[in-house]
Amino acid sequence: MTIGPMKTSQKALSAYLVAAARSGDRAAADRVARLHGPRLLAHATRLMGEREVARDIVQDAWLEIWRSLPKLQEVDAFLPWALRIVSRRVARQILTRQKQRALAEKATLLADDIAPEAAAPSPETVLDAASEAAAVHAALAALPPSHRACVALFYLEDMRVADVAAAMDVPVGTIKTRLMHARKKLRLALKGDDDE
Repeated sequence: MTIGPMKTSQKALSAYLVAAARSGDRAAADRVARLHGPRLLAHATRLMGEREVARDIVQDAWLEIWRSLPKLQEVDAFLPWALRIVSRRVARQILTRQKQRALAEKATLLADDIAPEAAAPSPETVLDAASEAAAVHAALAALPPSHRACVALFYLEDMRVADVAAAMDVPVGTIKTRLMHARKKLRLALKGDDDE
C-alpha cells in the first residue's frame, strides 16, 4: 500500500485530533492512531526491511508516543515527532542486531567454520536478474539506515527538509548532506558504476 503525502485538510484534522488526544480524549487518540499508524509502519518497514519486526517496533513506539504526548508542544508537528520516536526504536533494534551479528561472527571465527567464498552478487547480476523497480529497491536497501530514512521521508513521504530533520532529531544541514550522499550513491548504483 502506497501512502502519499498528507493534504492540508488531513494536517488540520491531525492537529485537532492530537490536541484532543493530549487532553485525554480516547476516541481522538484512536483516530490519531488510525490516521498515522500506516505511515509509522511504512517508515519502520522501510528502515528495517521486515514488516513483522517493524510492526512490533511501531507497537512499542505507540506506547512511548502516548506517554510523551503531553510534552509535545506543537500539535501540528506530531508526525515528524512520532516518526523520530519510531526512527530511534528502529536504530536501537538495528544496533542490537549488529551486536548480535558481531558476536556470532566472533563465535564463527573461533570455531574456524568460515566458508571459503560467500561473495555477494555483483551489481550487474542484480540488475540483470531483477526489474527496474527491484534495482531501485536494492539500491535503497544498500544505503545506510540513516540515509535510507532521509530518502524515504523526503521523497516518499514528501516531507520538507526541516520536517525530516525534526523526525530524525538531527540538524537540517545533516539531512541535506545525507540526501546529497544518498543521491550520489543511488545514481552510481543505478548506473551500474562501481567507482565511488
